Amino acid sequence: MDLRNGFDIKRYIRTIPDYPRPGVMFRDITTLLSSLHGFRAAVDELAWPFLKAEIGYVAGIEARGFILGGAVAHTLGRGFIPIRKKGKLPSRVIGQDYALEYGVDTIEMHADAVTKGDRVLLVDDLIATGGTAGAAIDLIRKSGGEVVSAAFVIDLPELGGAAKLKEKGVKVHTLVSFEGH
Repeated sequence: MDLRNGFDIKRYIRTIPDYPRPGVMFRDITTLLSSLHGFRAAVDELAWPFLKAEIGYVAGIEARGFILGGAVAHTLGRGFIPIRKKGKLPSRVIGQDYALEYGVDTIEMHADAVTKGDRVLLVDDLIATGGTAGAAIDLIRKSGGEVVSAAFVIDLPELGGAAKLKEKGVKVHTLVSFEGH
């Protein structure tokens, strides 16, 4: 897929077969991040649709969402909110559980990070089943914030995550998609 300026981000994403378990095709963005032009193109394309949007914050999901979300927040001139795994933030937090294939996990953010009426753009590297992103949306809404949109470098459409976020009323912006898991 060529982006507006003809730059093909997809060619900078490495596929690692059978990781973390047999049958999974892991889409690794570290090769994209290590490319000066690839990283810049990804950040620009994630931020571009929101240059004039009324957004107060960009929230990024641990860990690759920190890298991308921080860069998008800088590009948009907005604050950044980290959404982390349980037990990693130093101040008072609120949490949201979400289902995994093998159990339940929890993400957290500082209780004072988002207040009523704050408009937030959620950023992460990949949308698969939508579990983590859906929990992040619930967490932001629990604080009174509004998720304006969710932006991802990669969509795995067969896993249905983007559709689940749209069912929650959240617009989804992705740069590339890969078939399969």
